[in-house]
Amino acid sequence: MRSAGYDGPTRIIVGGGEIEERTVDDLVAAVFSLSGSTPALLGADRPAFEADLRGLLRRAADHDLFSERRREIDAVIWH
Repeated sequence: MRSAGYDGPTRIIVGGGEIEERTVDDLVAAVFSLSGSTPALLGADRPAFEADLRGLLRRAADHDLFSERRREIDAVIWH
């Protein structure tokens, strides 16, 4: 980037450390957003996968809720 004429980088740390409650539905949606477990990739196996995932999460959940500590985001800015 420097050889292209940009200055930097400037790094800014954003957020991190906050505790967020997540529901079973939130976690199922998060799993389906991953490239290795998209609904299209799962195809006809999706209903069984989702049922198994929901069952596993409900057995592990405390009142159907999970707590997750948010990670910080390291923004790298070239200007």
